[in-house]
Amino acid sequence: MPVIAVAQLNFTDVEAYRRYQARFMDIFQRFSGQLLAADENPTLIEGGFRPDKVVIMSFPSEADFHAWSDSADYQEISRDRRAGASATILLVRSLAA
Repeated sequence: MPVIAVAQLNFTDVEAYRRYQARFMDIFQRFSGQLLAADENPTLIEGGFRPDKVVIMSFPSEADFHAWSDSADYQEISRDRRAGASATILLVRSLAA
């Protein structure tokens, strides 16, 4: 079953986050995910949470998501993501096949 990963980020160290961002696509493209959106200016429609950035990715399955997120290469660069931004990350089942 396809899954969607939604990351809502608030920057804490932009320089660290930019290091992560510079290496992200090279690693991401090795896996079967698809980057659907990455917006550093999301429009708040309702509610009070205002993330600095929203990223939406799709994967053919939860196993594919974990193959990417648990990979040694991603874990290495994710140190800069964790240093550069606080994040709420959701993994949800997709209705699209």
